[in-house]
Amino acid sequence: MTPAPQLRIPATYMRGGTSKGVFFRLEDLPEACRAPGRARDRLFQRVIGSPDPYGKQTDGMGGATSSTSKCVIVSPATVPGHDVDYLYGQVSIDADFVDWSGNCGNLSTAAGAFAIHAGYVDAAKIPQDGICTVRIWQANIGKTIVAHVPISGGQVQESGDFALDGVTFPAAEIVLEFLDPADEGEAGGAMFPTGNLVDLLDVAGVGQLPATLITAGIPTVFVNAADIGFDGTELQPAINEDRAALAKLEAIRVAGALRMGLIRTPEEAATRQHTPKVAFVAPAKDYVASSGRKIAASDIDLNVRAVSMGKLHHAMMGTASVAIATAAAVPGTLVNLAAGGGARDAVRFGHPSGTLRVGASVAEVDGRWTVTRAVMSRSARILMEGAVRVPVEQVQAVSGA
Repeated sequence: MTPAPQLRIPATYMRGGTSKGVFFRLEDLPEACRAPGRARDRLFQRVIGSPDPYGKQTDGMGGATSSTSKCVIVSPATVPGHDVDYLYGQVSIDADFVDWSGNCGNLSTAAGAFAIHAGYVDAAKIPQDGICTVRIWQANIGKTIVAHVPISGGQVQESGDFALDGVTFPAAEIVLEFLDPADEGEAGGAMFPTGNLVDLLDVAGVGQLPATLITAGIPTVFVNAADIGFDGTELQPAINEDRAALAKLEAIRVAGALRMGLIRTPEEAATRQHTPKVAFVAPAKDYVASSGRKIAASDIDLNVRAVSMGKLHHAMMGTASVAIATAAAVPGTLVNLAAGGGARDAVRFGHPSGTLRVGASVAEVDGRWTVTRAVMSRSARILMEGAVRVPVEQVQAVSGA
Protein backbone atom coordinates (compact mmCIF):
# COMPACT_ATOMS: atom_id res chain seq x y z
CA MET A 1 0.00 0.00 0.00
CA THR A 2 1.37 3.38 -1.04
CA PRO A 3 1.27 5.93 1.79
CA ALA A 4 -1.01 8.88 1.06
CA PRO A 5 0.75 12.25 0.67
CA GLN A 6 0.15 14.94 3.23
CA LEU A 7 -2.64 17.40 2.61
CA ARG A 8 -1.19 20.83 1.74
CA ILE A 9 -3.34 23.83 2.73
CA PRO A 10 -2.43 27.50 2.22
CA ALA A 11 -2.15 29.20 5.62
CA THR A 12 -0.60 32.14 7.42
CA TYR A 13 0.85 32.02 10.94
CA MET A 14 0.21 35.34 12.70
CA ARG A 15 0.68 37.00 16.02
CA GLY A 16 -2.17 39.17 17.18
CA GLY A 17 -1.74 40.96 20.51
CA THR A 18 -0.38 38.40 22.99
CA SER A 19 -1.70 35.40 21.02
CA LYS A 20 -0.67 33.44 17.93
CA GLY A 21 -2.79 31.44 15.54
CA VAL A 22 -2.98 29.76 12.14
CA PHE A 23 -5.09 31.80 9.71
CA PHE A 24 -6.95 30.34 6.74
CA ARG A 25 -9.01 31.78 3.91
CA LEU A 26 -12.29 29.88 3.80
CA GLU A 27 -11.90 29.05 0.12
CA ASP A 28 -8.49 27.45 0.73
CA LEU A 29 -9.87 24.83 3.11
CA PRO A 30 -10.80 21.33 1.86
CA GLU A 31 -14.43 21.38 0.80
CA ALA A 32 -15.53 19.17 3.71
CA CYS A 33 -14.06 21.75 6.13
CA ARG A 34 -15.74 24.84 4.74
CA ALA A 35 -18.80 24.24 6.89
CA PRO A 36 -18.96 23.70 10.66
CA GLY A 37 -18.63 20.09 11.78
CA ARG A 38 -16.36 17.26 12.72
CA ALA A 39 -14.27 17.49 9.55
CA ARG A 40 -13.28 21.09 10.30
CA ASP A 41 -12.59 20.31 13.94
CA ARG A 42 -10.36 17.35 13.12
CA LEU A 43 -8.42 19.40 10.59
CA PHE A 44 -7.76 22.22 13.03
CA GLN A 45 -6.79 19.78 15.76
CA ARG A 46 -4.25 18.11 13.50
CA VAL A 47 -2.86 21.44 12.33
CA ILE A 48 -2.32 22.54 15.92
CA GLY A 49 -1.18 19.11 17.17
CA SER A 50 -4.10 18.12 19.40
CA PRO A 51 -5.30 16.28 21.32
CA ASP A 52 -1.88 15.70 22.84
CA PRO A 53 -1.68 13.65 26.07
CA TYR A 54 1.85 14.98 26.54
CA GLY A 55 0.49 18.54 26.53
CA LYS A 56 3.28 19.80 24.24
CA GLN A 57 1.72 19.95 20.72
CA THR A 58 5.11 18.97 19.34
CA ASP A 59 3.61 17.49 16.15
CA GLY A 60 1.70 20.64 15.20
CA MET A 61 1.72 24.42 15.06
CA GLY A 62 0.43 24.95 18.61
CA GLY A 63 2.62 26.25 21.40
CA ALA A 64 1.05 24.22 24.24
CA THR A 65 -0.65 27.26 25.80
CA SER A 66 -4.16 28.66 25.47
CA SER A 67 -2.63 31.73 23.77
CA THR A 68 -1.07 29.67 20.97
CA SER A 69 -3.60 26.88 20.40
CA LYS A 70 -5.82 28.75 17.98
CA CYS A 71 -7.11 28.66 14.39
CA VAL A 72 -8.93 31.34 12.44
CA ILE A 73 -11.03 31.38 9.27
CA VAL A 74 -11.47 34.66 7.41
CA SER A 75 -13.85 34.95 4.46
CA PRO A 76 -15.76 37.53 2.40
CA ALA A 77 -18.38 39.36 4.45
CA THR A 78 -21.84 37.82 4.66
CA VAL A 79 -23.28 40.74 6.64
CA PRO A 80 -23.85 44.09 4.86
CA GLY A 81 -21.62 46.92 5.99
CA HIS A 82 -18.68 44.66 6.78
CA ASP A 83 -15.48 43.76 4.93
CA VAL A 84 -14.95 40.23 6.21
CA ASP A 85 -16.28 37.44 8.40
CA TYR A 86 -13.92 36.23 11.12
CA LEU A 87 -14.45 32.85 12.81
CA TYR A 88 -12.27 31.69 15.68
CA GLY A 89 -11.61 28.20 17.05
CA GLN A 90 -9.93 27.58 20.42
CA VAL A 91 -8.30 24.16 20.10
CA SER A 92 -8.03 22.20 23.33
CA ILE A 93 -4.48 21.09 24.01
CA ASP A 94 -5.12 17.66 25.51
CA ALA A 95 -8.86 17.05 25.06
CA ASP A 96 -10.68 16.05 21.88
CA PHE A 97 -12.62 19.19 20.98
CA VAL A 98 -12.52 22.67 19.46
CA ASP A 99 -14.40 25.39 21.34
CA TRP A 100 -16.35 27.81 19.13
CA SER A 101 -18.26 29.52 21.95
CA GLY A 102 -16.41 32.84 21.98
CA ASN A 103 -14.05 35.28 20.33
CA CYS A 104 -10.32 35.93 20.73
CA GLY A 105 -9.81 39.65 21.19
CA ASN A 106 -6.08 39.45 20.54
CA LEU A 107 -6.48 37.66 17.21
CA SER A 108 -9.20 40.15 16.24
CA THR A 109 -6.24 42.49 15.67
CA ALA A 110 -4.61 40.04 13.28
CA ALA A 111 -7.95 39.40 11.55
CA GLY A 112 -8.08 43.02 10.41
CA ALA A 113 -4.53 42.92 9.05
CA PHE A 114 -5.05 39.49 7.48
CA ALA A 115 -8.19 40.70 5.70
CA ILE A 116 -6.05 43.26 3.87
CA HIS A 117 -3.19 40.82 3.20
CA ALA A 118 -5.67 38.26 1.82
CA GLY A 119 -7.24 40.71 -0.63
CA TYR A 120 -10.66 40.81 1.00
CA VAL A 121 -10.72 44.58 1.55
CA ASP A 122 -11.73 46.80 -1.38
CA ALA A 123 -8.56 48.35 -2.79
CA ALA A 124 -10.33 51.71 -2.94
CA LYS A 125 -10.47 51.71 0.87
CA ILE A 126 -6.73 51.20 1.29
CA PRO A 127 -4.73 54.44 1.31
CA GLN A 128 -1.17 54.68 0.07
CA ASP A 129 -0.25 55.88 3.54
CA GLY A 130 -2.50 56.28 6.54
CA ILE A 131 -5.15 54.17 8.25
CA CYS A 132 -7.41 51.55 6.69
CA THR A 133 -10.62 50.94 8.62
CA VAL A 134 -11.64 47.27 8.41
CA ARG A 135 -15.12 46.31 9.58
CA ILE A 136 -15.09 42.73 10.83
CA TRP A 137 -18.11 40.53 11.50
CA GLN A 138 -17.18 38.31 14.43
CA ALA A 139 -19.11 35.21 13.43
CA ASN A 140 -18.76 33.29 16.71
CA ILE A 141 -20.78 35.82 18.68
CA GLY A 142 -22.40 37.93 15.96
CA LYS A 143 -20.70 41.24 16.77
CA THR A 144 -18.91 44.02 14.88
CA ILE A 145 -15.24 44.81 15.44
CA VAL A 146 -13.59 47.77 13.75
CA ALA A 147 -9.84 47.51 13.22
CA HIS A 148 -7.87 50.65 12.37
CA VAL A 149 -4.88 49.21 10.52
CA PRO A 150 -1.85 51.39 9.63
CA ILE A 151 -0.83 51.39 5.97
CA SER A 152 2.55 52.33 4.53
CA GLY A 153 3.26 52.27 0.83
CA GLY A 154 -0.11 50.68 0.13
CA GLN A 155 0.69 47.70 2.37
CA VAL A 156 -0.09 46.79 5.96
CA GLN A 157 2.51 48.42 8.20
CA GLU A 158 3.81 45.87 10.69
CA SER A 159 6.88 47.54 12.17
CA GLY A 160 6.60 50.42 14.60
CA ASP A 161 7.31 51.61 18.11
CA PHE A 162 4.11 50.55 19.86
CA ALA A 163 5.02 48.46 22.92
CA LEU A 164 2.56 45.89 24.29
CA ASP A 165 3.32 44.25 27.62
CA GLY A 166 3.51 40.51 27.07
CA VAL A 167 5.06 40.93 23.60
CA THR A 168 8.84 41.22 23.48
CA PHE A 169 9.30 43.47 20.45
CA PRO A 170 7.52 46.69 19.42
CA ALA A 171 5.34 46.86 16.31
CA ALA A 172 2.79 49.09 14.61
CA GLU A 173 -0.26 50.02 16.70
CA ILE A 174 -3.68 48.78 15.62
CA VAL A 175 -6.65 50.34 17.42
CA LEU A 176 -9.63 48.03 17.92
CA GLU A 177 -13.20 49.07 18.56
CA PHE A 178 -15.62 46.43 19.85
CA LEU A 179 -19.12 47.73 19.03
CA ASP A 180 -22.02 46.75 21.28
CA PRO A 181 -19.77 44.06 22.79
CA ALA A 182 -22.20 42.59 25.32
CA ASP A 183 -23.09 39.05 24.23
CA GLU A 184 -26.82 39.38 24.80
CA GLY A 185 -27.64 36.29 22.76
CA GLU A 186 -26.47 34.17 25.68
CA ALA A 187 -26.64 34.26 29.44
CA GLY A 188 -30.16 35.56 29.83
CA GLY A 189 -30.03 38.25 27.16
CA ALA A 190 -28.37 41.01 29.22
CA MET A 191 -24.94 42.44 29.92
CA PHE A 192 -25.46 41.42 33.55
CA PRO A 193 -27.41 38.20 32.99
CA THR A 194 -28.74 37.89 36.53
CA GLY A 195 -29.73 41.55 36.66
CA ASN A 196 -27.33 42.08 39.55
CA LEU A 197 -23.99 43.87 39.69
CA VAL A 198 -22.86 41.43 42.38
CA ASP A 199 -24.19 37.91 43.00
CA LEU A 200 -23.46 35.32 45.66
CA LEU A 201 -22.29 32.10 44.04
CA ASP A 202 -22.47 28.73 45.76
CA VAL A 203 -19.05 27.33 44.86
CA ALA A 204 -18.19 23.71 45.53
CA GLY A 205 -15.44 23.49 48.14
CA VAL A 206 -15.46 27.24 48.70
CA GLY A 207 -18.93 28.21 49.88
CA GLN A 208 -20.72 31.45 49.11
CA LEU A 209 -18.62 33.86 47.08
CA PRO A 210 -19.42 37.39 45.83
CA ALA A 211 -19.04 37.65 42.03
CA THR A 212 -19.76 40.01 39.17
CA LEU A 213 -21.10 38.15 36.14
CA ILE A 214 -20.87 40.00 32.83
CA THR A 215 -21.11 39.14 29.13
CA ALA A 216 -19.25 42.12 27.59
CA GLY A 217 -16.42 41.00 25.31
CA ILE A 218 -16.72 37.46 26.59
CA PRO A 219 -18.76 35.97 29.43
CA THR A 220 -16.62 36.52 32.53
CA VAL A 221 -16.87 35.72 36.22
CA PHE A 222 -15.08 38.30 38.39
CA VAL A 223 -14.28 37.61 42.05
CA ASN A 224 -12.20 39.39 44.68
CA ALA A 225 -8.68 38.00 44.98
CA ALA A 226 -8.77 38.32 48.77
CA ASP A 227 -11.95 36.22 48.98
CA ILE A 228 -10.13 33.22 47.50
CA GLY A 229 -6.79 33.59 49.24
CA PHE A 230 -4.86 35.64 46.66
CA ASP A 231 -3.61 39.23 46.57
CA GLY A 232 -3.94 39.90 42.83
CA THR A 233 -0.21 40.16 42.11
CA GLU A 234 0.33 36.46 41.36
CA LEU A 235 2.34 35.35 38.34
CA GLN A 236 1.82 32.12 36.41
CA PRO A 237 3.92 29.74 38.55
CA ALA A 238 2.06 30.66 41.73
CA ILE A 239 -1.24 29.51 40.22
CA ASN A 240 -0.38 27.04 37.47
CA GLU A 241 1.85 24.94 39.72
CA ASP A 242 -0.83 24.77 42.41
CA ARG A 243 -3.41 22.11 41.57
CA ALA A 244 -5.63 23.13 44.47
CA ALA A 245 -5.70 26.72 43.26
CA LEU A 246 -6.58 25.67 39.71
CA ALA A 247 -9.32 23.38 41.00
CA LYS A 248 -10.77 26.23 43.07
CA LEU A 249 -10.76 28.58 40.08
CA GLU A 250 -12.44 25.96 37.90
CA ALA A 251 -15.11 25.43 40.56
CA ILE A 252 -15.77 29.19 40.50
CA ARG A 253 -15.98 29.13 36.70
CA VAL A 254 -18.48 26.27 36.77
CA ALA A 255 -20.63 27.99 39.39
CA GLY A 256 -20.61 31.19 37.35
CA ALA A 257 -21.48 29.37 34.14
CA LEU A 258 -24.44 27.72 35.84
CA ARG A 259 -25.71 31.01 37.31
CA MET A 260 -25.31 32.73 33.92
CA GLY A 261 -27.26 29.98 32.18
CA LEU A 262 -24.36 29.07 29.88
CA ILE A 263 -24.51 25.42 30.95
CA ARG A 264 -27.25 23.27 32.48
CA THR A 265 -25.11 20.85 34.45
CA PRO A 266 -21.59 21.07 35.93
CA GLU A 267 -20.47 18.28 33.61
CA GLU A 268 -21.09 20.48 30.54
CA ALA A 269 -18.28 22.82 31.63
CA ALA A 270 -15.70 20.26 30.49
CA THR A 271 -16.76 20.77 26.85
CA ARG A 272 -16.96 24.55 27.17
CA GLN A 273 -13.49 25.49 28.36
CA HIS A 274 -13.18 28.75 26.43
CA THR A 275 -16.15 30.44 28.11
CA PRO A 276 -16.85 31.80 30.58
CA LYS A 277 -13.56 33.20 31.77
CA VAL A 278 -12.83 33.59 35.47
CA ALA A 279 -10.76 36.50 36.78
CA PHE A 280 -9.82 37.80 40.20
CA VAL A 281 -9.39 41.47 41.00
CA ALA A 282 -7.63 43.47 43.73
CA PRO A 283 -6.82 47.10 44.50
CA ALA A 284 -3.64 48.48 42.97
CA LYS A 285 -0.48 47.16 44.58
CA ASP A 286 3.21 47.14 43.65
CA TYR A 287 4.48 43.96 42.04
CA VAL A 288 7.18 42.65 39.73
CA ALA A 289 5.98 41.53 36.30
CA SER A 290 7.13 38.30 34.68
CA SER A 291 9.70 40.27 32.67
CA GLY A 292 11.28 41.53 35.90
CA ARG A 293 9.90 45.06 35.44
CA LYS A 294 8.59 46.73 38.58
CA ILE A 295 4.96 47.86 38.35
CA ALA A 296 4.07 50.63 40.79
CA ALA A 297 0.62 50.81 42.36
CA SER A 298 0.54 54.49 41.32
CA ASP A 299 0.73 53.45 37.65
CA ILE A 300 -2.45 51.31 37.69
CA ASP A 301 -6.04 51.46 38.90
CA LEU A 302 -6.24 47.81 39.96
CA ASN A 303 -4.72 44.37 39.48
CA VAL A 304 -6.46 41.63 37.49
CA ARG A 305 -5.48 38.02 36.88
CA ALA A 306 -7.47 35.80 34.51
CA VAL A 307 -7.65 32.11 33.76
CA SER A 308 -7.89 30.81 30.19
CA MET A 309 -8.43 27.14 29.33
CA GLY A 310 -7.62 26.08 32.88
CA LYS A 311 -4.38 28.05 33.35
CA LEU A 312 -3.50 31.54 34.52
CA HIS A 313 -2.96 33.68 31.42
CA HIS A 314 0.51 35.13 30.92
CA ALA A 315 -0.93 38.58 30.20
CA MET A 316 -4.62 39.33 29.53
CA MET A 317 -7.01 38.08 26.90
CA GLY A 318 -8.36 40.81 24.62
CA THR A 319 -11.97 39.86 25.16
CA ALA A 320 -11.47 39.71 28.93
CA SER A 321 -9.97 43.20 28.68
CA VAL A 322 -13.27 44.35 27.18
CA ALA A 323 -15.07 42.76 30.12
CA ILE A 324 -12.71 44.50 32.55
CA ALA A 325 -13.19 47.91 30.92
CA THR A 326 -16.96 47.53 30.87
CA ALA A 327 -17.30 46.28 34.44
CA ALA A 328 -14.92 49.01 35.67
CA ALA A 329 -17.18 51.64 34.10
CA VAL A 330 -20.26 50.48 36.03
CA PRO A 331 -20.31 51.74 39.64
CA GLY A 332 -20.78 48.93 42.13
CA THR A 333 -19.26 45.96 40.31
CA LEU A 334 -16.37 44.18 41.96
CA VAL A 335 -14.06 45.44 39.22
CA ASN A 336 -15.21 49.02 39.71
CA LEU A 337 -14.84 48.79 43.49
CA ALA A 338 -11.34 47.31 43.21
CA ALA A 339 -10.43 50.28 40.99
CA GLY A 340 -11.62 52.71 43.65
CA GLY A 341 -15.27 53.09 42.68
CA GLY A 342 -17.01 55.98 40.94
CA ALA A 343 -17.68 56.66 37.28
CA ARG A 344 -14.90 56.11 34.74
CA ASP A 345 -14.61 55.57 30.99
CA ALA A 346 -11.13 54.02 31.00
CA VAL A 347 -9.04 51.90 33.31
CA ARG A 348 -5.41 50.82 33.48
CA PHE A 349 -4.90 47.46 35.11
CA GLY A 350 -1.91 45.36 36.05
CA HIS A 351 -1.57 41.81 34.71
CA PRO A 352 1.25 39.24 34.96
CA SER A 353 3.21 40.72 32.04
CA GLY A 354 2.68 44.41 32.80
CA THR A 355 -0.14 46.90 32.31
CA LEU A 356 -2.90 47.65 29.83
CA ARG A 357 -5.25 50.58 29.33
CA VAL A 358 -8.75 49.93 27.97
CA GLY A 359 -11.84 52.07 27.69
CA ALA A 360 -15.58 51.50 27.50
CA SER A 361 -18.69 53.63 27.02
CA VAL A 362 -21.63 52.48 29.15
CA ALA A 363 -25.09 53.80 29.95
CA GLU A 364 -27.95 52.87 32.24
CA VAL A 365 -31.37 53.05 30.58
CA ASP A 366 -34.49 52.08 32.51
CA GLY A 367 -32.39 50.27 35.07
CA ARG A 368 -30.53 48.21 32.48
CA TRP A 369 -26.83 48.69 31.80
CA THR A 370 -25.56 48.61 28.21
CA VAL A 371 -22.17 49.13 26.61
CA THR A 372 -21.90 50.76 23.19
CA ARG A 373 -18.19 50.33 22.53
CA ALA A 374 -14.90 49.29 24.04
CA VAL A 375 -11.52 50.41 22.72
CA MET A 376 -7.99 49.05 23.08
CA SER A 377 -4.71 49.05 21.19
CA ARG A 378 -2.87 45.95 20.03
CA SER A 379 -0.40 45.01 17.30
CA ALA A 380 -0.10 42.16 14.80
CA ARG A 381 2.28 40.78 12.25
CA ILE A 382 2.80 37.81 9.96
CA LEU A 383 5.27 35.29 11.37
CA MET A 384 5.19 32.84 8.47
CA GLU A 385 3.14 32.29 5.35
CA GLY A 386 2.84 29.44 2.91
CA ALA A 387 1.07 26.16 3.63
CA VAL A 388 0.51 23.75 6.49
CA ARG A 389 0.87 20.00 5.91
CA VAL A 390 -1.56 17.52 7.45
CA PRO A 391 -1.36 13.69 7.23
CA VAL A 392 -4.54 12.74 5.38
CA GLU A 393 -4.90 9.36 7.05
CA GLN A 394 -4.97 11.03 10.48
CA VAL A 395 -7.82 13.36 9.50
CA GLN A 396 -10.25 10.75 8.20
CA ALA A 397 -13.19 13.10 8.21
CA VAL A 398 -11.36 15.42 5.84
CA SER A 399 -10.78 12.64 3.33
CA GLY A 400 -14.36 11.45 3.64
CA ALA A 401 -13.50 8.20 5.42
